[in-house]
Amino acid sequence: MYPEELKYTEDHEWVRVEDGKAYVGVTHYAQEQLGDIVFVELPDLDEEFEMGDTFGVVESVKTVSDLFMPLSGKVVEINEDLEDSPEVVNEDPHGAGWIIAIELSDKSQLDQLMDSETYKKTLE
Repeated sequence: MYPEELKYTEDHEWVRVEDGKAYVGVTHYAQEQLGDIVFVELPDLDEEFEMGDTFGVVESVKTVSDLFMPLSGKVVEINEDLEDSPEVVNEDPHGAGWIIAIELSDKSQLDQLMDSETYKKTLE
C-alpha cells in the first residue's frame, strides 16, 4: 500500500525521484482521510518553494487541506489531468494521482524524509 521506492513526510506527502525530477503526491492514507477529492489547486510552473511551504490545496467533499512542499525546489511539471479529473488522486494516489514534479535545489533533504516502513509506523 505504501511503495518502498517512495519517500514520505509527516504531512502525508510522498516523493519519487525519477529522471532528475522529484514527483510529489499525497499518500493513500491522506486521500482516504480527505474522502472524495473534488478539486486540486496547483502551483504555477517555475514557482519556487522551500521545504515545508504550502504549494497547493486539495478540496474534498469533507474538507479543504493544504499541500506542503516535502523538499525545496522549482516546479517543473504539474499534473494537468487533475484539473478535469481530481478523483485520480483517490483512485491512484501513488501513481497517476501525482500532483507536481520539482527540480530539487538540495538533494540532501531527501535524507530527512521517511521510508515506507517508518511512515507506516506513524499511522499506527
